[in-house]
Amino acid sequence: MWFLFIYSSFHLFKGTVMNDIQECIDNFLSHCKYEKNLSPLTLKAYLIDLRQFSLYLSDTHMKKTIDSIDKNIIRGFIIHISQIHKPKTRKRKIASLKSFLNYLEYEDIILLNPFHKMRMHIKEGIQLPKTIEIKIIQKLFTHLYTQKNMFEQTSSLYKIYTRDIAVLELLFATGMRVSELSNLTPLNVNLSERVVLVKGKGNKERYIPIPNNEVVNLLNVYYELFKDSIAKSNYFLINRLNRRFSEQSIRLMIRKYIKEIQIPQHITPHMFRHSVATLLLENGVDIRFIQNILGHSTINTTQIYAQVNEAPKRKILQLKHPREKLSF
Repeated sequence: MWFLFIYSSFHLFKGTVMNDIQECIDNFLSHCKYEKNLSPLTLKAYLIDLRQFSLYLSDTHMKKTIDSIDKNIIRGFIIHISQIHKPKTRKRKIASLKSFLNYLEYEDIILLNPFHKMRMHIKEGIQLPKTIEIKIIQKLFTHLYTQKNMFEQTSSLYKIYTRDIAVLELLFATGMRVSELSNLTPLNVNLSERVVLVKGKGNKERYIPIPNNEVVNLLNVYYELFKDSIAKSNYFLINRLNRRFSEQSIRLMIRKYIKEIQIPQHITPHMFRHSVATLLLENGVDIRFIQNILGHSTINTTQIYAQVNEAPKRKILQLKHPREKLSF
């Protein structure tokens, strides 16, 4: 739905903007969707980034055509986005434009991608992932389980608390992205085998085990309460209208409970993912296993958690290093 909305909105910007550029963007997006089978999130990013490039062209290079896009236009666009976006966002927008121009070159619409003759390096400051302290996670789960047990199993509030706990248990047990969690289907969750099939970026699949008995038991209770609605909607997590429990609903639900337990920290679903990775690493789990659990395509992405884990390492060295046993 969102794709159609943004896609149709994009056409409102045509006007005197070069129609051939608009047509090329349309064809590129169709190629990405139907031939490359890219994820909805990637398509959304391409759509937003190329719309911004098209608007930039209409504002600054009204008479330019698709085959006259050169290094100077690209440099001007980079300067333009540098004034309004952070380095990480700039890198994404430049990557989107590169992919678009590579497509045009491959389709012989342009002779040469101007990026081939450009050198650039956008230095992105290292931002360590934000995590949640384990005591806060403990407090959150204690609050929810206590609230759930205050109601009869036939009550609607019991069902709501069970569903919300199931959401948080899955987030913390698997470290999956909130979009992956929201889009789980009943076929993705095999409670008898205690494993979840997650479809990640680029439709790559990975299996994540659920070894904890309490988590599996809670998910079984949730499934029994919602199985009719789950079967009708074909989504594992259901909202009050018996439809998919959306990413935004999960964010708002977490925000509500964090407020109830009076934690001032802003906590997001993605922070559960960061916390799982950091705590696993802290407990000695091999980083390659963590990479597989999180669905990172390269180990470099996972290694950022090693930097988050520096403080416990220092403490261990302080307590365990043989130099501590020497005295003079």
